[in-house]
Amino acid sequence: MGKLTTSMENYLEAIYELSEGNSGVRVSDISERLGVTKPSVNSAISTLAEKGLVTTEKYKKIYLTPTGFERAKLTSKKHQIIQQFFIEVLKIDPDIADQDACSIEHVISSDSIQAMQEYMQTNKG
Repeated sequence: MGKLTTSMENYLEAIYELSEGNSGVRVSDISERLGVTKPSVNSAISTLAEKGLVTTEKYKKIYLTPTGFERAKLTSKKHQIIQQFFIEVLKIDPDIADQDACSIEHVISSDSIQAMQEYMQTNKG
């Protein structure tokens, strides 16, 4: 499986978070969450289905495949760690931290994420 675009990762992350990892989600829920049109969601879902990351039935809910679940979980975890680091360590406003984390989560290395996590664990208190 190749690298996904930022947009595709955002769709996976939205499905993961809306479904809490295991239940299906509706196109309208994804559309509302990401602030995009339903046709845009349908197009993205088609792409993700072709890549084997989601399954869907016409007019039914969308589900993550096991591979899609793992990709989405990783992206979501990166987002949470970056956001937490920005808020707790750098004292950045939570809204800005959330926006920045959403941008950075797609390009940051696992090593940097691990370093942020270790720094926060070591410097608590």
